[in-house]
Amino acid sequence: MATTVNRTDHKSRADISRSGLESVGARVLRYGLAMVLIWIGALKFAAYEAKGVADLVAESPLMSWMLSIMSGASAARLIGCVEILLGLMIASRAFAPRISALGSLGAIGVFLITLTLLLSTPGVWQPGYGFPFLSPMPGGFLAKDLIFLGAAIWTAGEAMRAADARRVHT
Repeated sequence: MATTVNRTDHKSRADISRSGLESVGARVLRYGLAMVLIWIGALKFAAYEAKGVADLVAESPLMSWMLSIMSGASAARLIGCVEILLGLMIASRAFAPRISALGSLGAIGVFLITLTLLLSTPGVWQPGYGFPFLSPMPGGFLAKDLIFLGAAIWTAGEAMRAADARRVHT
């Protein structure tokens, strides 16, 4: 007995598959971003990470002022607290989309500041090659924040839309 596949059924399955991928991707993007911020923020309390952060902060025209009012370890812990808070805010999307949007906007600021380190940190460009050849550390380490910036921009917009939709329905 021959079975025929209805074109609309096939399209529906394809649409469901694409929709499922988008839904899973959105969750991985949002909660992955939140997890990375919380995780990296928590690492700022470890001595080895605090030292690395203090070295980067010292080279930053936007953050070096911190070292004139606090130690490198204190600056790292402050940055870590901000990252943890923003990660938790982003993760609140299911029950507090406006707070999640604010966390994403804060993360945009964090990643924009971090990306400026590409311009101010010695050793970003691979010795002997120069621009555009990034060194593995710190160049590649810093460049990944471009993807995090995109994730934060997307999560901010999506959470704002959800907050507006929630306000309309209440």
